[in-house]
Amino acid sequence: MQLIDGKAVSAAVKEQVKKECEELKKSGVTPGLAVIIVGEDPASQVYVRNKEKACEECGFYSEKYALPENTTQDELNALVKRLNKDERINGILCQLPLPSHLDDKEVINLIEPIKDVDAFHPVNVGAIMIGDYNFLPCTPAGVMELIKSTGVDVKGRKAVVMGRSNIVGKPMAMLLLHADATVEITHSKTADLKEITKSADILVAAIGRAKFVTADMVKEGAVVIDVGMNRDENGKLCGDVDFENVKEKCSFITPVPGGVGPMTISMLMRNTLTAAKLQNNIK
Repeated sequence: MQLIDGKAVSAAVKEQVKKECEELKKSGVTPGLAVIIVGEDPASQVYVRNKEKACEECGFYSEKYALPENTTQDELNALVKRLNKDERINGILCQLPLPSHLDDKEVINLIEPIKDVDAFHPVNVGAIMIGDYNFLPCTPAGVMELIKSTGVDVKGRKAVVMGRSNIVGKPMAMLLLHADATVEITHSKTADLKEITKSADILVAAIGRAKFVTADMVKEGAVVIDVGMNRDENGKLCGDVDFENVKEKCSFITPVPGGVGPMTISMLMRNTLTAAKLQNNIK
C-alpha cells in the first residue's frame, strides 16, 4: 500500500500556479479572489483562513467579506453584484453552508459564470457535463490530480463514486467518465452496495459517514480516495473509510487529514488563475 500525499501534490500545484502568476503580473494582471463568509461557523472560518493564506502564497490579490449572521438576502446579493463588476476580482467564492434564512442557490446563480471559481453555477455545471469547461469544482478536480499522481491509468477501469452530491459526487463521476473510466454511482438507496464497491478499481468515498467503508467493501489492489471529513467517537478527524483496516487491501489510499483536503484549496487557486487569464484574454 502507498499513501497518496495530498500535501505534497497540493504544494506542487500551488508552486506551478505561483510561477504562472508571476508571469501574469509582467503583463499587469494580478489574479484577485473575493471570499464571502456569513456568520460564525467555525469550520467555515478555518476554510476561509486557509484560502487567504493560499492566496498570499500564490501571489494573488484577495478580499474577505465577513458578514454578520443576520445579513439579509438583499445585502448578500448586492455584494455579489458589486463584485461581479469589480475588475480587480476575478473569482468570487461564497463559503457554504449559509445561515438557514439565506438561499445559497440564489447567490450561486448571481455570480457571473466566468467568476464562479467553485464551478457551482448551472452554466459551469452544464459545461462540465458536456466536457467543454473553463473550471472544474475544486474537490473533484483535486481528486483527479491525486489519482494522476499515482501513475494509475483510469482508462477502461471501473470507478465507483459513493455519494451523489452536486459538489462532489456528480461532478466526480463526470470527470472520471471524461477520463474514460467506466463509472457507477452509489447512494443511500443503492441495493447490494458491498458488491458494487468491491468491483471498483478506483473507489471514491464522499458520503460524510465516519469509517463507513470497511475492508470487506474494497477490492484487493484498488485505489481508494477518501473525500470524507468527519469526527470519530473520540472526536478525532477521520474520513468515510476505515483507514487502518482498508489500507492493507489497497494499492493507494488517501489519509484524512492530509489527503483530499489540501487539494481543494490548490485547485481553487488554479481556477482563480484561469479566471484571471480568461477575463484578460490571455492564453
